[in-house]
Amino acid sequence: QIGMVTREGLASAFEKKIPRWLLIVFCLALFVANTLNVAADLIAMSDAAELLGLGNSHAWVCVFGLGIAFATIQCPYRTIARTLQLLAIFLIGYIATSFIVKVDWAGALHWPSLPRTRDEGAMLVAILGTTISPYLFFWQTAQEVEERAETTEECTEDDFFFRRVDVMVGAAFSNIVMFFIIVATAATLNVNGLVNIETSSQAAEALKPIAGPFATLLYTLGLIGTGLLAIPTLTGSAAYALAETFGWDEGLNAKFGKAKAFYCVIIASTVIAIVADFANINPIKALVGSAIANGVVAPFILAVLFLVARDPVIMKGHPVSRLIQFLLFTTCLMMFAALIGLFAF
Repeated sequence: QIGMVTREGLASAFEKKIPRWLLIVFCLALFVANTLNVAADLIAMSDAAELLGLGNSHAWVCVFGLGIAFATIQCPYRTIARTLQLLAIFLIGYIATSFIVKVDWAGALHWPSLPRTRDEGAMLVAILGTTISPYLFFWQTAQEVEERAETTEECTEDDFFFRRVDVMVGAAFSNIVMFFIIVATAATLNVNGLVNIETSSQAAEALKPIAGPFATLLYTLGLIGTGLLAIPTLTGSAAYALAETFGWDEGLNAKFGKAKAFYCVIIASTVIAIVADFANINPIKALVGSAIANGVVAPFILAVLFLVARDPVIMKGHPVSRLIQFLLFTTCLMMFAALIGLFAF
């Protein structure tokens, strides 16, 4: 709604509520966390390509990384948006895997307990950070600005309603997929004592004797599909945030010559991620580390988001409803509670 009403990105809206130095800190933290995530995704994708017998994984890191960066720079926004929508189909592979393997559904649907150790507290923060991720806030807002770039018409209540439904359905689908990923992992690797997986290829190889080759193939294709889906949004959201903060020309519809700094952020994030792969970083630890970083930063960004979304001046007479304000405020408090709990252990 912020993007639809203001026709500006999130960083531009935030600048009206917080000091510039704090906004820069938020954006740099976003860039670092996203780049770590991109590195882990590239390693997972390249491992999957090697498992499919397509050659050396290091070579595929370069192919995937540079290929995705090139496509993000060259393709117009609408093409990228449609491609990302189609790539979401790959996520169904994770759901299918859960029904191929033997699952203790009574145990899977059992209400989870609160964290009792520092590791469990860190995992809770990581789950929240990878679900309510700051990069999604920036990407979604920028997407609304891009969607409305070709029209001068004001948004109606129907526009807000349909976009809200669209976002809620997408969020629900992603959380359903996450649930089935957890279920499939618990039903295959965890029950067989495989709790120290360090790479996605180890996970795929470990699945084969337990769940069979078809489940392993679905998992492997899912790794490539989700990487193709995630990387443009990770690099793009950081580029939008930094461009808005420093006043650079921006937008996936802009040509490279018009928005050099914006696209250079995308290139820099990708190149750093590729270099990290050749430095042999642990992709699982990188994923968890970036998720925890997101979980630490997210509640602070949610707090500013709350202040912006309810401000009638910034929102041009269309602040978000009291229900959404309540949900936003409650989510923010819950994330702060998880963060305090982590440091209390």
